[in-house]
Amino acid sequence: MAEIGTMHYLVVAAMLFILGVVGVVTRRNVVVILMSIELILNAVNLNLIAFSRLHGLHGQIFSIFVIVDAAAEAAVGLGIVIAFFRNKETVNVDEVDLLKW
Repeated sequence: MAEIGTMHYLVVAAMLFILGVVGVVTRRNVVVILMSIELILNAVNLNLIAFSRLHGLHGQIFSIFVIVDAAAEAAVGLGIVIAFFRNKETVNVDEVDLLKW
């Protein structure tokens, strides 16, 4: 049985990060973009924990800060999406022109 090393964690984190970036770049729905940003932040969390396991640091503390930040970002983002949907009745990013003159 092979031991799961740091490289395995880094590969999974890289795949999560790439999936999140692809979701942010290719999607037009604001909710899907926010979910893709959450995937990117989870990849960062996985990297922090992997490096803390490797070097004996306190990466879990940094990971908790990132999770709290992601929760706050999701709450604010969802509030913006709800307000936008009430005004425009869509969540398409291409329709965001409320600040145009």
